[in-house]
Amino acid sequence: MSQAQARADRRWMGAALAFAEHSRGLVGTNPFVGCVVEREGRVLARGRTRETGRPHAEADALGSLDEDLTAATIYVTLEPCAHNSQRGPACTDILLTAKPARIVVAALDPDPRTAGQGAKRLRAAGIDVTVGTCEAEARAQQAGFRTRIALGRPRLTLKLATSIDGRVALASGESQWITGEAARAHGHLIRAQSDGILTGRGTWEADSPSLTCRLQGLEDRSPVPLLLSATLTELPAPLISRGGRLLHHTDQLADLAVNDILVEGGAGLAGTMLNADLIDRLLVYRAPVLIGDTAPGAGRIDLPNLAAAHGRWRRTQTRALGEDYLEIYERTR
Repeated sequence: MSQAQARADRRWMGAALAFAEHSRGLVGTNPFVGCVVEREGRVLARGRTRETGRPHAEADALGSLDEDLTAATIYVTLEPCAHNSQRGPACTDILLTAKPARIVVAALDPDPRTAGQGAKRLRAAGIDVTVGTCEAEARAQQAGFRTRIALGRPRLTLKLATSIDGRVALASGESQWITGEAARAHGHLIRAQSDGILTGRGTWEADSPSLTCRLQGLEDRSPVPLLLSATLTELPAPLISRGGRLLHHTDQLADLAVNDILVEGGAGLAGTMLNADLIDRLLVYRAPVLIGDTAPGAGRIDLPNLAAAHGRWRRTQTRALGEDYLEIYERTR
């Protein structure tokens, strides 16, 4: 493949990844996928996984397209599914009927029902299939879905807003606001990108947090509120009105039909989730302030020795947000 073709493939796949973002948080346990149909530098159609997971991106793009695609290239952010479903035909079959010249796939599907079979069937039919264009970007976008396939539960992201010395509040309990406006706005963007937001009873009773996205234009992307409490018998009315859920145990997280959950709460909830090794990603917003020896960011984490703390987390991103600093860590498994 020429360098010019590789650059063009990355550009078109970037467009497919951007279009897929419109379906984030709307497709349940399905992956949100983007698709672009291109011929001679012109977009013929584009599609994305629609609400509740159907139609898939390929079906969405090709559904109303009545053109000869034998000279076209189809870009899709996840390998076309190859398994039958009562909800619709396999995307591989749709593409075999369309017979495009090329299909460019960002990443193979981890779902064992497809897992390479889609690409294999398309190649067997004589279609040129390229796999791996923008793969890292696609896998990052699909992280929630991939975590569910691998671990049988949603991906869990823990958000911490701390001082330089790792504290989240004064001795009085005052915590609003440790970080500045830019960091708080970024936190609300993460809320908009999450399917659910989990907090604990202590935080709910102390602060009555809204658990909503308050970025202008994204208010309708607020995540479903989730309250974790072993003793509470009823969900508070404000959360019921938003379709919230009461969880009595972390095992119930696997039953939720979502891919991405943001964890926002106090040190007790953070410690519980970390101690159970349920956190897959850490977002640490650090403000340039010193608070003192109270209110740690996380509660008790049972480790046999200091050596066991090393090698668990890999820093994947750092960035400045106004006067604050964001560090993102992924759990190594």
